[in-house]
Parts: sequence; structure tokens; C-alpha cells
Amino acid sequence: MVSYIVTGGTGFLGRRVVRELLAADPTAIVHVLVRAESLAKFTAHNAQHPASDRVFALVGDLTAEGLGLGDGAPRADHVLHLGAVYDMTADEETAHAANVAGTRSVIELARHLDATLHHVSSVAVAGDHPGKFFEEDFDLGQNLTSPYHRTKFAAEKLVREATDVRWRVYRPAIVVGDSRTGEMDKIDGPYYFFSAISTLAALPSELPLPLPDLGATNVVPVDYVAEAMVRLVRRDGLDGRTFHLVNPRPQPFGEIYRALATAAGGPVGIGTVPGSARALSGLGHVPGANTVRDFLFEQAGIPAEVAPHVGFTADFVSDSTRALLPGLTVPAFDTYAGRLWDFWRANLDPHRGRPAADADPLAGRTVLITGASSGIGLATAHAVARRGAIVLMIARGVEDLTAAAESVRAEGGTAFDYSCDITDAEAVDLLIKTVLTEHHHVDYLINNAGRSIRRSVANSVDRMHDFERTMAVNYFGAVRLILGLLPSMRERHFGHIVNISSIAVQTKVPRFAAYAASKSALDNFSDIAAVENRGDGVTFTSIRMPLVRTPMIAPTELYRSLPLPDPDRAADIVVRALLERPDRIDTPVGTFAQAVEMLLPSLKRTIMHTGFRFFGESTAAQGKSRPAVVTEPAEPTRNALTVLGPVFAPLMVMPNSAARMSRVLPGVHW
Repeated sequence: MVSYIVTGGTGFLGRRVVRELLAADPTAIVHVLVRAESLAKFTAHNAQHPASDRVFALVGDLTAEGLGLGDGAPRADHVLHLGAVYDMTADEETAHAANVAGTRSVIELARHLDATLHHVSSVAVAGDHPGKFFEEDFDLGQNLTSPYHRTKFAAEKLVREATDVRWRVYRPAIVVGDSRTGEMDKIDGPYYFFSAISTLAALPSELPLPLPDLGATNVVPVDYVAEAMVRLVRRDGLDGRTFHLVNPRPQPFGEIYRALATAAGGPVGIGTVPGSARALSGLGHVPGANTVRDFLFEQAGIPAEVAPHVGFTADFVSDSTRALLPGLTVPAFDTYAGRLWDFWRANLDPHRGRPAADADPLAGRTVLITGASSGIGLATAHAVARRGAIVLMIARGVEDLTAAAESVRAEGGTAFDYSCDITDAEAVDLLIKTVLTEHHHVDYLINNAGRSIRRSVANSVDRMHDFERTMAVNYFGAVRLILGLLPSMRERHFGHIVNISSIAVQTKVPRFAAYAASKSALDNFSDIAAVENRGDGVTFTSIRMPLVRTPMIAPTELYRSLPLPDPDRAADIVVRALLERPDRIDTPVGTFAQAVEMLLPSLKRTIMHTGFRFFGESTAAQGKSRPAVVTEPAEPTRNALTVLGPVFAPLMVMPNSAARMSRVLPGVHW
């Protein structure tokens, strides 16, 4: 009986390696390192395995000291180390914790058990090496251009330097889905380009599309890598060797594109443009060119961190490895590209399941809206219901919410109302459980509920609760909902989250410190979450909404005479966010304010301070028990008049100057 310990055994490649090990030897026993929080997932996967009685969970953590094996590890003849962070978008710290520190712990485990260590590295260790890269090659002075490249190199170096451990190293190329079924578990590597190819598929297939020369890549299907690796693991006499699990021939990008475009029904191109490789290389040295390139990739849904690393300058030689694998060959990409495409389209395409071209894209979609009993939330509920969406309306006040939902249903829409205080963690947990039980999933989450406080910092020194209450609704409440719905969205590989932010994030106007800070926090949280989850089909939009005439602003007398947009206009913007799923929607005024702050920060502060002196406190702030800090208009300085020129100087001496000033900069809250 041979026993194995496998890290990364619940991953895409790891699950197949475990199955191959059990199928190859009916007496084999496999222990899979599993984090405690992933035990349910492991059990579900294992239940589908015909040899589940020979697979056991070994509770631990790759990033923990000693792998978190408090009770020690069982006896093992072989330790297969597949666990790693493979995400090109991961930062250095995250990649190092799993790829380097984790490998160091696995080496120690193999040493303690006197087991043979099988380390899954990557062809990424070749970095930017030009030309042939043999299996015995390692440190040839190559540059390592990303955290992933650097940490995989460092991990393999640790293994090679462990002279008292029996080891073997396996270097797969870019692993794609199963060549027989097309199955893949997430969007990664070349899959980021599938959406762009899908867009091109809308063009006539006979269109003479010229293709740029983007060099070559190296792609292998997961079934080949799993079978090859298990054959090598079970073969004696191979310790101290490295194996390239790669396509024996570099694959030009044009060849990969044509295979996928054929599967998608799009234009296959007329060949690469001569000299385009040299031209593109030269453009890389032009100041700002890489920024433009990254912007264009991001617009196409391709992370800037991924695009430069799917191609290779190295030619990976695998003659020795293939000689050890008689009868096992790497299938040509064009023989299984159609299966990859079909599986992606049915299971990973962020726009899969969308209605026919003549149907509304929101028809049948489930949209959850907070703050839905009035204002922007209610207007949005009406707007999406008219387009055939199933609307889940959330608010605190039961009577107002019930009436709001009835008004949507009275127009023929489908609406369900759920009373919930999003600042109450238990209430949110119950809401999410109820919604997922009754509706199975949520396609779109609109975090619209908000709280605004207009009060200067000087008049808030004894009102910390203002900041806490604002954060409770605008930030923590929204984050609770995102975290609660995110797992189901990731599982379905579809979800879009719209956060109603504010122009105040950009303008940073006085008296809105609590409000702007809470919206900024949500913006930054969502920016990071968007990067981390885009590979799983979950996207985010932040709408920096200008001031809108809603019940939230009604107590502020200053706003009553201003020409503000109504909630229906704001709802149109929200619908645009649902349909187009952009990262951000800004207003010209907000963008201009950011530009002024970046280019002329002193001018921006002068304008803001002048506005602060013109506009008094809210009625609530002025009615405090102790005298408010004086913020009435004062005589402007000569410098301020000089800078502001003819725009603000006349306002300082004219009646109703506050209202006039607000019209000069519409949308700014003041």
C-alpha cells in the first residue's frame, strides 16, 4: 500500500491528480490538506468520487506555521505539493505566504516523514529568458517580472537546495480546461481573453481582420498534466529531476486566436501583420504607452497584470519528459478549443444566460435594492421592474416599504419587500438566508441605502456617534450585504454590485467629512474586491452620484431652490450601470474637481474654503445646546479674490450668494 499527502488537492488540477492516483493503484491512500473552512467543499467533491473511502481530509493550512498540523501528519511515502497562489493579480505578500513560506513548510514535512517530495513549480520560473529553456535549466540570470514569477522561482529554489530530501520538480505550462469535456473552474490566464473574442464574434466571420504579432504562448489541457504527473510520480528512479509538462511546440497567439474564433463563429483573421512584433516592442518604450495598453486591456475585461504574462520568450524543451511518457501526447489546441469555448460560454461567460437579442437584458434577472422605499431606490425599482426584472426591495420602515412595493406591482412589475435594518448584522444574515432560500440567487445588488450628515468637523467634536452611524449604513451595511451574497455569485460565476457613491468623494466639500469618508471607504473596498473577483464573474460599479432631489436632502433648506435632478434621472444612471457594468460612473463636475485637485491643489483648497465660509451650518447643527463654532462669511483675503477672479468675487457682494455659487458648480453638495 502506497500513501500520499497532497496539498492543493481540492483545486482544479489537484482534484484530477488525486483521482489519477487512486485509479492507478487500487490500494493507494490519499490524505488531502484541507482548511477547516473548506471541509464542506471537500466532502461534497469527495462524495462524487468512486474511491472516496480511500481519500481523507488532513485539516491544516498551507500558510500556517507547520502547515497548521497540530496533531501531526500521518505516514506517507510521497508528498505532492500542488498548493499555491496561481493568480497573476495577487500581490507579493499574498503570493509569498503560500508559494514560498508554504513550500518551506512542505519541505519540512517531507523531511520529517522521510517521504519523496513532488513539487509542482511552473514554466514561469524561466521569466524573460530568450530561447531554449531545458529541463535541467534553472537560474540563467532571467528577469522575473511579477510576484507570481518571483515566488514560484523562490519556491523551486528552496526545493533544489533541500539536499537531504528526495525531490522531483514538475513545471506545467499554462493549464487550460479538460480537452475531453472543456471543463474549467474559473476565469484565469488566457480565459480573460474569451470575452474580447466573444465581442469580436459579433462581426462577420468573413471580415479580413489583420492580427498583431503578439509572440507565442504555451498551453496544455489539465487532463494531460494530471495523467503525465501521476505517471512520473509512480515511476522509480527519477529523484532529483525536473519535468516540463508543456506543449512541445510554442503556439503563436494567432494560432490560438484562430482556433477560438472558429469556435466562437467570429472572424479568424488573415494572418499576422509583418513587423508588428517589432513595432509593439518599440511602443513599449514610449512614455505612457504601457499605461494606455493597460487601460485598453482593462476596458476589454483583461487585468493589466495578466496580459503581459501569457506569452513566453522561452522555448521549453521537454524531450526527456516525453521520452518517459510513451503513448501520452499533448493534443493539438485546435482539436479541443471548441470544447473549451462551449464550456466557458455555458458556465463562465459573465454574460451567459442573457436574453435573446430582442429581449431586455434585465428580463428575469433578480435585482436586490436597499433603501428602496423612496428616492433613488424606489425610482430604480420601478425602472428595472418595467424591464422585466424581479425586484427585491429592502428598507427599514415596514409601512413605507410595503406601499413602495405595492406601487411597483400596481404597474405590473414583480416586487418582493423585505424589511431589514442593514446596520443589524443578525438581521442582514437572516435577510440573505431568506432571499437565497426563496429566490435561489441574486444577480444584481444595488447598495443604495445611505445616511448623510452635513456638519463641520469643529461642530462634531462631541458627536462621534455621527461618524459611527454614517459608517454603519454607508459602509458596514453595504459590505455585510456584499459579503453575504458574494459566495453565491462566485459559485454561479455571475453577479454585479452597484454602489451608489457620491460626487462628494471627488469634490471633498466641507461639512461632509463623515459622509464622504464612508463613501470613500466603500469605493476602495469595492475596487479591491472587483480585482479579486473578476475572474469569477463578479463585477462592481461605483456611481459617484451628484446631488439628487430625494427625502434625504429635504431637511437642508439651502437645497430647496437648486435645480437638482430627480430620482428618475438618477435611476436611469443606475440602469446604465446594470446594463453596461462599467467600473465607475462619474459626472463631469466630479472629474473636473479631481483634475483641479491633482493639478492645482492650492486652488482647489482655496475654492473649498471660500465655499465653506459662505455656506452656514445646517439648522440641526446651529440648534446645538452649546454655541456653534462661527462659520459665517468673513471678508475674503486679497489672495482669494485674485485666484477666484470674476466668478466668486461678485458673488461675495450679491444677495443670495450661496445659491448663486451652488449654481456655478452644480452637483457639488456644499
